[in-house]
Amino acid sequence: MTRMFALAGGAIAIAAAAYFTFTPGTPGTTAIDPFVGAANAQETTEADTSAIVEMTLGAEDAPVTMVEYASFTCPHCANFHTSSMKQLKSDFIDTGKVKLIYRDVYFDKYGLWASMVARCTGPDKFFGIADLLYKGQRDWVQVGNDTGTIGALRKIGRLAGIEEDQLEACLQDGDKAQALIAWYQENATADEITGTPSFIINGKMVKNQPYDDLKKVIEAELGE
Repeated sequence: MTRMFALAGGAIAIAAAAYFTFTPGTPGTTAIDPFVGAANAQETTEADTSAIVEMTLGAEDAPVTMVEYASFTCPHCANFHTSSMKQLKSDFIDTGKVKLIYRDVYFDKYGLWASMVARCTGPDKFFGIADLLYKGQRDWVQVGNDTGTIGALRKIGRLAGIEEDQLEACLQDGDKAQALIAWYQENATADEITGTPSFIINGKMVKNQPYDDLKKVIEAELGE
């Protein structure tokens, strides 16, 4: 089942599961509402997730694998990406010590649309576009209406060099939207994710925390 949203002259197809809502969470995280995910799980069980690409940074043979679960509409995730991420990249990713796997969490349709823009050109530009989305999060999340938000997301896509036709095709891809939601549900359920940002470091769950504390966790895995 797919619902259609008419936005700024075009219909953007997304599954009903895009209607995730924010709920209070533990300090430093945004909680996932399990009832919403459960209510919509049936609608995405038949979605084909085989074409969804993992977005990664760092060496494939890095001794530490760090999986990040984050949402483009999560303020705590934005804080991590505009502060700690730069240090993480400099200290561990660029030095070949950590491989980062970024996995989306969708609280709402806006987060899904943002992900579809970030993924529009594949892995090469994903993290650059993600940076733009997180740095400008307030500008597009707090617009207050669908038309304004999608317009702001289109602007970010164009700023990243995505051609208008390609950008529209990405936003119109209802099958991709449904596959992304199903993929998110599979991953988050398997890893027992309850809020964002959350991290899995060499198979161990690590909640969001100040960078100095996160650094110690990674150094322990490296035996430093």
